[in-house]
Amino acid sequence: MQAHIMDSGLENWHDFEVESRREIIALLRSIGEKNQLIRMLIHGESDVCVTSILEVDADHNTVILDRSVNADQNRRMLAAKGISFETSLDKIRILFASALVQECNYGSTPALKIAIPETLIRLQRREYYRMTTPVSNPVRVSIPLPPSLGGADALFPLADISCGGIAILDNKLILGETIGRDYPGCRIDLPDVGIVTATLQIRNSLDMTLLNNKLNRRLGCQFVDLPRSMLAHVQRYITRLERERNARMAGLS
Repeated sequence: MQAHIMDSGLENWHDFEVESRREIIALLRSIGEKNQLIRMLIHGESDVCVTSILEVDADHNTVILDRSVNADQNRRMLAAKGISFETSLDKIRILFASALVQECNYGSTPALKIAIPETLIRLQRREYYRMTTPVSNPVRVSIPLPPSLGGADALFPLADISCGGIAILDNKLILGETIGRDYPGCRIDLPDVGIVTATLQIRNSLDMTLLNNKLNRRLGCQFVDLPRSMLAHVQRYITRLERERNARMAGLS
């Protein structure tokens, strides 16, 4: 079960999905050792319960959690079909989820337990300033597809660009949800600047339903070891977009 993001103001964040069991256990134990408070949210409800991690038992695949002081909250947590958890560790937001919460005892104290999550999401602030790219005449990136996806080059419109990467729209769902996959040899033709050749790594995926009920998939892509000459092209294009936006704003004022 994917972690459910509790608020929508995430445009300045990017996520990293952690799938390593060893790393997940280490992160959860650090959260417990530092007594970080954790928000528990029943899917479909707005009421939030605050808890903390008492123990991570790798041998029994369980995370022991403190109970709520509110008995009704505890009953609803135990009956819920899905619970989201959100906390922070060293200023990094941590998200995970569980389909089931059970009662248990921690020593002589009543507690709650969940299975160690199979995946966990870390959210960090973006390091780079992003600019939205034109919609009417979109910039496109050409991505060479592997044989498993047809083997040809596919064109995708850009949604935004930064010195750290780009967001593209995959409305035909060509790339699937290939989080973590590298695509070498991608080409971005930046108007009046030049062609940027780069390796792109898919970092996140977001599905959005448009007003006409069509699905729109936005993929966040990170530049991998972008050469300095290519980075200069990206910086020049971002500066140009910013100059054009400022000119439009001045004209409207």
